[in-house]
Amino acid sequence: MNRTGFTTTIPLEILIAAGRIPVDLNNLFIAGGKSLELIEAAEAHGFPRNICGWIKGIYGAMIESGIREIVAVTEGDCSNTRALMEVLSLHGIATVPFAYPHDRNPQALRAEIERMMAHFGVDWDAVNRAGERLEKIRRKIREIDRLTWEEGLVSGEENHYFQVASSDMNSCPETFEAEIDRFLGEISCRTPYRDGLRLAYVGVPPIIDNLYPFLESQGARVVFNETQRQFSMPYGISDLVERYRAYTYPYDIFFRLADIKQELEKRRIDGVIHYVQSFCFRQIEDMVVRQQLSLPILTLEGDKPGPLDARTMIRIESFLELLGERI
Repeated sequence: MNRTGFTTTIPLEILIAAGRIPVDLNNLFIAGGKSLELIEAAEAHGFPRNICGWIKGIYGAMIESGIREIVAVTEGDCSNTRALMEVLSLHGIATVPFAYPHDRNPQALRAEIERMMAHFGVDWDAVNRAGERLEKIRRKIREIDRLTWEEGLVSGEENHYFQVASSDMNSCPETFEAEIDRFLGEISCRTPYRDGLRLAYVGVPPIIDNLYPFLESQGARVVFNETQRQFSMPYGISDLVERYRAYTYPYDIFFRLADIKQELEKRRIDGVIHYVQSFCFRQIEDMVVRQQLSLPILTLEGDKPGPLDARTMIRIESFLELLGERI
């Protein structure tokens, strides 16, 4: 009864300070084992088929979960979120809007943060203490990321999981930190992966189930998950406002690309997979990504949860073959 859902990464420190149980509805949708059923339920309630699967999945997860409060990011994420808020309000669900200012204006972002703090009844001291607690966990996730690209001890899928889960700390920071500690202990004895093709994954997390295992079966490994890494607040910034100004996902593509270019060079990337979600405005950004990045790029589009289809597998195999010829 103390759970608060949210539609994409928000200042998690506020919910923790307020004693709320944070629930990233994207994670609840995709990891609950009923993702296709949730989409079908949303469509049965009237959602059009040509609306992003994530929006329908969030709606389905919200209704099924019984969560009665949601923080909806109305600027800096999906353009359909405002309509989602309106539909959820018909179910008696309290909606709290939060907007990332497009121009990254610090005063505007501070005002949004303080508005959310006021709603949850917390002050800056409580929020900063929560931030210190979360930073301890985020440092460990940064170590998992380093062990992925620098030491070769972590798979692309494991890297994806821990960074995605950092958006809500799996709804319990203490339990999640214990899971991280166990994982770090286990991988210390691993033999490093043989260094084949090194890939970057750019774009929103995939709705496709088996992308990472398939890539590894073909001799390639993702050593950079762009958006997932951003969920973990990777820069170690102590000031809360600056922490969420540095978070690249909700801002324009050029701000994101500055970070992407730096990581591509540092991680010695051979090729880029740019994932785009069907019916999402971010599909248009693929044109910019292709103009701005010099590495070979494969654009993959996903619609509903499920495994890779045969056509996409063939496209990936051909792309990896091309990369192999270039090295």
